[in-house]
Amino acid sequence: MSWFQMITTLFVVAMTVGASNAQLSATFYAKTCPNVSTIVRNVLQQAQQNDIWIFPKLVRLHFHDCFVHGCDASSLLNGTDSEKTATPNLSTDGYAVIDDIKTALEKACPCVVSCADILALAAQISVSLGGGPRWKVPLGRRDSRTTHREGTGTIPTGHESLANIATLFRSMGFDSTDLVALSGVHTFGRARCAAFMDRLYNFNNADNVTSLIDLDEQTSLTFDNNYFLNLQNRRGLLQTDQELFSTNGAETVAIVNRFARSQSQFFSRFAKAMIKMGNINPLIGTNGEIRLDCKKTN
Repeated sequence: MSWFQMITTLFVVAMTVGASNAQLSATFYAKTCPNVSTIVRNVLQQAQQNDIWIFPKLVRLHFHDCFVHGCDASSLLNGTDSEKTATPNLSTDGYAVIDDIKTALEKACPCVVSCADILALAAQISVSLGGGPRWKVPLGRRDSRTTHREGTGTIPTGHESLANIATLFRSMGFDSTDLVALSGVHTFGRARCAAFMDRLYNFNNADNVTSLIDLDEQTSLTFDNNYFLNLQNRRGLLQTDQELFSTNGAETVAIVNRFARSQSQFFSRFAKAMIKMGNINPLIGTNGEIRLDCKKTN
């Protein structure tokens, strides 16, 4: 599929966001699984004891799921032709923790909470536990019965130009402020050397392409606005990050400066952008299913 075809497909997907937004509700499980958030939080707090990087990993899983055919947990399905095995997802992680959350929820509320909603809740709680903002997650998504490997080509890489990234985000209903806010998730977590080694002078050490480097060398385990200060100091690790500030005449420059001055403004806009992202083409009503195992269809 060509880049143009991918963007056209995403534009059609994005057109459903406004309609689906009204169908999701933060109180969707109020009667059927009232402790859903507490259960997810407890599993994540335990998981963080074994993997200090689990919070950014889970936010990334939610992002990669929503950017391919919408937020339907298709990214969690196993299979040789699955999204998991596509190149953009080979470096994703955290699937075992999603399985642990699903197990805990099936014990408390059998056949009720979807894997797609688990991803959305895990992302929100991971951000808040990492020191970032809280927001009420609209819930009520159902799970896809199919994978969408062909759509993974639209997942942004660390090598994209600002023009390409902006076009992709616009096709999904995001404006420039959303783009900068969502990029701010790189305030915590790590990136593989392969994602930025082309920016290193005279680098040819292929043995290190899988090495992991902190995205924010100062506060890589904390969700804060230090990412934007790094961009101002020309210390953005990924090309897609630094171009938000270093592209002459780009409207993103002023937004980076605003978020660098005010962490509260960044937190507020990040929460709004995450809600918007979570509303991309969810399966609702009788569409899809509630998987009993996030790795496979029922």
